[in-house]
Amino acid sequence: MENKLTGIVLQARLDSSRLPEKAMLLLDGKPLIYRVMEALNNVPADLRILACTEDSISAFTPLAEEAGFHIFAGPKDDVLERFCRVINHFSLKRVIRATGDNPFAFADAALAINAEGAAINADYSGYSGLPHGAGVEAISADALLRAGKEATLPYDREHVCPYLYTHPELFSLHRPLAPLRWQGSKIRLTVDTKEDFINAKELYSALNIEKFRHYGYAIISTYYSIKSSYETCTRR
Repeated sequence: MENKLTGIVLQARLDSSRLPEKAMLLLDGKPLIYRVMEALNNVPADLRILACTEDSISAFTPLAEEAGFHIFAGPKDDVLERFCRVINHFSLKRVIRATGDNPFAFADAALAINAEGAAINADYSGYSGLPHGAGVEAISADALLRAGKEATLPYDREHVCPYLYTHPELFSLHRPLAPLRWQGSKIRLTVDTKEDFINAKELYSALNIEKFRHYGYAIISTYYSIKSSYETCTRR
């Protein structure tokens, strides 16, 4: 039987220029990178891999094991090559790409975009209109391997997927507007700065009481609830 393995590949590194060692900052008692893996565990996949850098592996290994992720180390700046090595090592056919600064990735939207892309055999799939930090990208392994051979620009190598979506003549692309329930392009959920992390702690704490806290509608509604409460307080 032909191998059809789908892998969630989470890229992460320990160092960060804007927020040093943000991956290890505690979000409700656990490192940020663990919370990202926790969220992604709600997305169906055959394998889950934390694709990190060599200088991050000792810090990340126990967290990956606890979260049920394999761990794989590769080049720091050539992240596309890191993905290609993961694909070859684990014999993947599809990749759900996520990044280590997004603890509020929408699990339901990730499931949906991967299913849509697989159904139409798209090389690259990703929703537009989601909050910043809520989405993933679903890519065929063959397309990533081709990009790995052909892409030469440092930007394309560092950011993994630009070579695909800037070459629509080479790859089949599926980039629909997200369903209305997941839309929120002005919402910022990613963690890249100290302010982002402060906001993430407040949102994560509020979501702890939500049964569906890893799903888009719960995250968006909780975000707006916090914002509304803050605006009410400032008007008093």
